[in-house]
Amino acid sequence: MSRPDSTIPRTRQWGIGVAVITAVISGFAVYLNSFGVRSWTAAGTPSATYTTAKNLVAAFVLFALTAVLARVGYRDNPSVGDAGRAAGRGKVAGGLALIAVVGGSLPFLLFFEGLSRATSTQAAVLHKSLLVWVALLAVPLLGERLGPLHVAAIGLLIGGQLVIAGGLAGIEFGTGEMMILAATILWALETVVAKVVLTRVPALTVGMVRMGAGAVILVVYGVVTGALSHLTELGGTEWLWVLATGVVLSGYVATWYTGLARAQSVDVTAVLVLGAVVTVALRSGLQGAALPSPIGIAMVGAGGVLAVAAAARWQHTR
Repeated sequence: MSRPDSTIPRTRQWGIGVAVITAVISGFAVYLNSFGVRSWTAAGTPSATYTTAKNLVAAFVLFALTAVLARVGYRDNPSVGDAGRAAGRGKVAGGLALIAVVGGSLPFLLFFEGLSRATSTQAAVLHKSLLVWVALLAVPLLGERLGPLHVAAIGLLIGGQLVIAGGLAGIEFGTGEMMILAATILWALETVVAKVVLTRVPALTVGMVRMGAGAVILVVYGVVTGALSHLTELGGTEWLWVLATGVVLSGYVATWYTGLARAQSVDVTAVLVLGAVVTVALRSGLQGAALPSPIGIAMVGAGGVLAVAAAARWQHTR
């Protein structure tokens, strides 16, 4: 019996659907990591050590997931045929290397050091500005198209986040926030590069290389700086945080690349902004934090709906 080419149809509608799952995971991840990184730093361990350990867990989970899916016959074939993939091997290798640096290592160091200094809500808002940077890069470099619905969605999503944060005055641009913003811009660059690589390489393979090669870079960084020397000082609580956040990260990476391989990067990133609402809901429901402006939440929700509508309309009219 022949194996299926993919268990997830390679359509934009499915890409957007998977992106919704990514948004939920993202919102949960930002909330969870705010506790994990603080637990490690409170134990006297640098955030770089936490990041390295967490990413190693994610890389291992992705490797195991890829192996299991291969055994059951899952094949997520990219859009370029075998001849096209062979012709672009050099570019693919360069793209994967760049993804490991600007996606799987350097921005993680910046983000989690910033997260240890900023609140999870502000981190979520700044991280979701990814949409703006991706749009600025994807339109000229990838030839992606933005229609009126896209523009309206972007306006509502970004505006809603600012309302949730209390306006521009509610965002404190200290060292932590600037680190998170720098990481977000690097992830935007990674998104554009990954969009090209994903036409030639399966999504899970890209994710596995991103996290695996990125983790190797982080380990080298930890050895050189001495950050890994603190591992022996940690207790069971810290290791549980790493295990939990590493597994969540692997789910984020797997679904993110799966969606990105099927839809415009602008569309997938726009849907990802909904993760900010998830983070706010978790802080309010589990920590008792005051619920931010209902207007802001409604704006982000409406922006997410418009983003999905924009993606569906583009698919229908292209």
